[in-house]
Parts: sequence; structure tokens; C-alpha cells
Amino acid sequence: MVMSGEKAGGEPGSGSGSGSGSGSDVRTPGRAPERPPAPVGLRERKKRLTYQAVSDAAIAMFLERGFDKVSVAEVAAAADISKPTLFRYFPAKEDLVLHRFADHEDESARVVAERLPGEGPLEALRRHFLDGLDRRDPVTGLCDVPEVLEFHRLLYGTPSLVARMYAYQGRAEAALARALGGGLPERLAAGQIIAVLRILALENWRRIDAGESADRVHAPAVRAAEQAFVQLRTGLEPQPRR
Repeated sequence: MVMSGEKAGGEPGSGSGSGSGSGSDVRTPGRAPERPPAPVGLRERKKRLTYQAVSDAAIAMFLERGFDKVSVAEVAAAADISKPTLFRYFPAKEDLVLHRFADHEDESARVVAERLPGEGPLEALRRHFLDGLDRRDPVTGLCDVPEVLEFHRLLYGTPSLVARMYAYQGRAEAALARALGGGLPERLAAGQIIAVLRILALENWRRIDAGESADRVHAPAVRAAEQAFVQLRTGLEPQPRR
């Protein structure tokens, strides 16, 4: 179970993941050592560059005109590829936007697999999320960079993108469940954890979208995260009043 301090069996999937390390052997106190990235062949590098170029072109058009007012054919023309080629890279129009989340699908699973010796999975995930808040990682919702805000407004303001994002979160949940052990209790725990991370990020973004700065929201965001992880540990039983 997630509260155990023992290492869960099995490695998560080999996604590229943001925060996968630069290959340096320098270790930050309190953080698990980072794995050097695996060598990438020329074909894979070209594929990733194409993904990025097509996605960037699509998002620029969506931000300018709106997601529903830009056709896939227009995106393909702007990227100088055919429509069938585009669909080989992105199975659905929504994936042109959500491609940016693909690297984060196995992030929680990697945090669990690479946690410090003697550290429980839940504590590792808590530490990782708080570190993301300190870094103003867009995934935590605590980022007021204008380009990030525009992207989040596009995402949360488009119902089809929100619906499609649940598929990405479902894969993140499955990867985390495998890293925790793969049984029913671990699947239940993974579902709760991914839901908590989503809600925390959404709350942070809503406050920033309403006009607050990331610096102003940081302290309340940390308190909310601490409370959320306490609730994950203790369940839904009422907490004693302080």
C-alpha cells in the first residue's frame, strides 16, 4: 500500500518525463538521485522535433482563433505536412494541445520508483509536489508566466480538451498503480493521489487566473498541499480540532 516504506516492485514505463535529469551526478540534498537520460537515436530525435513543431504551430493557431475554429487541415498546412501524416503523430485533434502533458504521464510513477531509501511513496510524492510549487512548475498550476496562463485558459476553456485530458490522467493513474504494486489497494490509492494532484493544480490555476500572483498564492498552495497529503494518509475521518 501507499503508506508503506518498502520499495514497490517493478519499474514504471519508460516515458521521457519532465524533470528526468540532465545527466549530472550532482545530488541535491533531500532529493533522490536522478537517472541520466537514455541515448536517443537520430530517428527518434527527428520524430520528437516534428511532434514539437506541429504541436507548437497548432497551439499558436488555437490561441489566436480558438480551438474549435481551427481545422486539422489548416494545422497540417501550416506545419507543411499532409493530414494523414498529422494523424499518424496525433490520433485526435485534442492531442495537438495535450501532447505537452505526455511527458508527465509517468511522473508520479517515477517519483515513487526513484524515492529515497526508507522513504514512503506518499512522502516522496508530497516532497515532489512541494518542490514543484517552489519551482513554479506549470504542472502544479502555480505559474503566472503569460504564455502558460494563455495555454491553461485554452485548455480549461475548451470542454473537449478537458474531456480528453482525463485519458492522459487515466494513464498516469495506471502507471502509478503499477509502481505501487499493481493490486486493487494500489489502484485505489493511485486514483486518489492523481485526483488530489489534479484538484490542487486546478485550484492554484483558478486563483492565478483570477488575478493573484504566483508568489501570493504560494503559501496557501503549500498549506493546501500539506492538508491534502494528510487527508490521503488518514482517509475521510474527521481531524481533531487544534
